[in-house]
Amino acid sequence: MRQRPDWMSPTDDLILQTLADSDLVLTPAVLAYNLDISRDHVNRRLSKFTEVGLVNRPDRGYYTISETGEQYLAGDLGEGMLSEDEN
Repeated sequence: MRQRPDWMSPTDDLILQTLADSDLVLTPAVLAYNLDISRDHVNRRLSKFTEVGLVNRPDRGYYTISETGEQYLAGDLGEGMLSEDEN
């Protein structure tokens, strides 16, 4: 079972799962539209996810799920692996 850090919300899981389910490199605008979440919120979360290694940013404005993000979604990261204090 996935251990969500205190700084993450269920919305964060939706963003990450959408990236994982896509074979495409996605933009914040596409994620916001498909999840019915504000683009500003998606941008803020993607910045944080990049900082902690959950997503990759292969080019400006484009995002993919990282290996760490995949491990998080699968519940394969140990407790404390995504601590804000470490990043």
